[in-house]
Amino acid sequence: MKSYTCTVCGYVYDPEVGDPANGVQPGTAFTDVPEDWVCPICGASKDEFQET
Repeated sequence: MKSYTCTVCGYVYDPEVGDPANGVQPGTAFTDVPEDWVCPICGASKDEFQET
């Protein structure tokens, strides 16, 4: 699965890790992350991420 990086702060969403603290389980592809999810570091919206 592909990783995605926040263009605001540089946080990398790794689908193998997910974001369990914010309700995204490990193994969740970025495309399957809820649209209202935000970067856990800076709060940027999902559309501020780009594939890396």
